[in-house]
Amino acid sequence: MAGGGLSPAAPSRTRAPERAMAESDQEDRMKSTAAIVARARELGVALPAFNVPYLPMVEPVIRAVSDQDSFALVEVARPEWMKFEAGGIRQVKEEFDRWASPDHVRLHLDHIPVIDEDHQRVDWRADITFALSLGYQSVMIDGSRLDLEENIAATREAASLAHAAGVACEAELGAVLGHEGGPLPPYEELFTSGRGFTRVDEAARFVRETRCDWLSVAVGSVHGAISATLRDAKKVEARLALEHLGALAEATRIPLVLHGGSGVRHEDVLAGMKRGIAKINVGTEVRQAYEQALRSGGVAAARRATYERTAWLISEYFGIAGIAQRILA
Repeated sequence: MAGGGLSPAAPSRTRAPERAMAESDQEDRMKSTAAIVARARELGVALPAFNVPYLPMVEPVIRAVSDQDSFALVEVARPEWMKFEAGGIRQVKEEFDRWASPDHVRLHLDHIPVIDEDHQRVDWRADITFALSLGYQSVMIDGSRLDLEENIAATREAASLAHAAGVACEAELGAVLGHEGGPLPPYEELFTSGRGFTRVDEAARFVRETRCDWLSVAVGSVHGAISATLRDAKKVEARLALEHLGALAEATRIPLVLHGGSGVRHEDVLAGMKRGIAKINVGTEVRQAYEQALRSGGVAAARRATYERTAWLISEYFGIAGIAQRILA
């Protein structure tokens, strides 16, 4: 081009459309997590959100999602730095930033409880505010151990903080059991009684008054155990109350979240995606793969196991390999 007699200004004019396209591509890559999860609901799929209780899990999770050309969230919950080895909110953010792939992943702050699994009050405002200041792309407040009025009040405040920072806020209504110490009651007893299930009338009011963006609902799943004596146990195969889930989706009209996604009956997971579930938390599946390989082969083996399990979940269990461009469209 320089030999063609063009003026110095001409090359910049010819590159301007390329710069504009690059900027547009960057905007697409950084589409908000709220818009991405809403798009998943529109497509009738659910994005996995992989919990990382150990920092070396972050890279293989992101690499597996990228290699599958899929989309997922990487997330850390308070129990994962209190009871495992995630380090903390800052440490996970720094590790995520080392490997971040905007075409394939976003970072989410999971389960910041008002009252934790040990029934202690938590300074949830400090944790959420700190995460927002670091640039977490969505956050969750868990007021599920509060009564309805207190949960609404705390969630409304958390949503306001998140929205002021331009990010989505997830909340929880109902009781997804499993994080508490000690064994659970028999699963069939829990499921048939509907113990802790999210009430449809309460969910409609909760979403309206809190303005949360996503709602974690209790419809039959259970959290993986986090106590030292139970964390290696195989999870019970859970199922979902699909009609109840559909009623919640109709009442709330926002993306719903399934916590305790590991171990749920596969056909129920797929059916749940068609009934409003747009985000599924996955912890036990990848954590146990990491821990078992760590004991037998060290960190390198544990990272390989995390990668392989994450890739399998995306391609075989959730069936969302190759979905990244549709999610970002």
